[in-house]
Amino acid sequence: MEAMLSSISGSGSASTFLPSGKKLSLCVLPDEVSRQNHPLSIHKLSSLVGSACHQNTAVHVGGVTHSAPVAAAVARSFPLYDRKTTGKEDDNSDKEPPTVSVTCFDSDDKELTVDRAAEEAVAEGVRLASRLGDTTPEELTTDAFAEECQMIADRFESVTMTQIVGEELREKGYGGLFGVGKGAECPPRLIILDYTPPSSSSPSQTVALVGKGIVYDTGGLALKSKTGMCGMKSDMCGAAGMLGALLAAALLKVDCKIQVLLCVAENAIGPKAFRNDDILTMYSGKTVEINNSDAEGRLVLGDGVAHASKHLEGCDLIVDMATLTGAQMVATGQKHAGILANSAELEQRTIQAGMISGDLTFPLVYAPELLKDEFKSKVADMKNSVKDRTNAQASCAGHFIESHLDKDYKGGWLHVDMAGPSFIDQRATGYGVGLVLALLGAPGFRP
Repeated sequence: MEAMLSSISGSGSASTFLPSGKKLSLCVLPDEVSRQNHPLSIHKLSSLVGSACHQNTAVHVGGVTHSAPVAAAVARSFPLYDRKTTGKEDDNSDKEPPTVSVTCFDSDDKELTVDRAAEEAVAEGVRLASRLGDTTPEELTTDAFAEECQMIADRFESVTMTQIVGEELREKGYGGLFGVGKGAECPPRLIILDYTPPSSSSPSQTVALVGKGIVYDTGGLALKSKTGMCGMKSDMCGAAGMLGALLAAALLKVDCKIQVLLCVAENAIGPKAFRNDDILTMYSGKTVEINNSDAEGRLVLGDGVAHASKHLEGCDLIVDMATLTGAQMVATGQKHAGILANSAELEQRTIQAGMISGDLTFPLVYAPELLKDEFKSKVADMKNSVKDRTNAQASCAGHFIESHLDKDYKGGWLHVDMAGPSFIDQRATGYGVGLVLALLGAPGFRP
């Protein structure tokens, strides 16, 4: 063991085989991390476990205060989606499924008393979200996404599901979501999942979780390049994260009333695709002149937050989450989501939730009065894309969504742009599941 440890410089891993034939890997995390990184360097933990371990693995982690984020980090190291045909053993239906066990120790090397239910719930939620993010758009159509949601609703008595689909969206005024998705073979849909705590007559809070579910983004008629389009199956990771969070919350029976609104569409090209220069009437009643069909996420989310702020009675908090802008990565990098919050208290609460969960966040500039002119239009209430891409573009995109909140809504609003942390090394991460659980005060994710 000492020889293995001495072979590692700083952080890293070393492996050997025991006389029993089993593989032993020693992974060393950084001794020190900066104030804006998780104390356990969660991203490094996932990377080390993923490279050193395989199925049927026991993982032991020291220096832990919260075990659930460790479970999430380990879970994303073992993705579910795989269509490889080479290098696999012959299928054997009698074979036991692989298992990964996690044991945590505190800074005194004593085994941590853990909430096993929280660990298992977040791990299942993260693996669901990452599986959906990895799935090809040929498989994960808007119809298939709805089927995934229905399976969760069928699994829990505490969860119900309704949908507004296709032409019904247009008839009911969801012009943003319908406009983006009308050109695709499978229709756009607003999927609404309601969770009611099974053992509480007075939930601690009522929260709306709005997710961007663009199952594939070609850019529409403002077509992406051949290289820029690759990876756009990930444009539904915001919705996947919200669905994974709902699954985990239902497993943990959290004491919150939750409404999940998934704005699911494919931004396709074709005779019915919406065009630059079209004007869409949003569910908020505001009109939007399209000057970039590749800025579609804000259109579907605008309808989503408008619905939540109008119809969810007693709503305390609306959270929208999306792979919204490449500008987010310029602003806050590939590990931290960029956030906008309509209060300083909510901003700090979200930063803390990120530090607890390992789904890191960092604030974007919140200044709607300084940025609203970026969307000025001569013929509509606003355009959908900025005139100056160097002027806090990620903030502008979030403020566009905020502008569609109902004027009478007085609760909190949080925007999470997670374009960067949604994918690492061509794999979806399940980002957002832990962050939402921490915001909800779920077991295993409390300070």
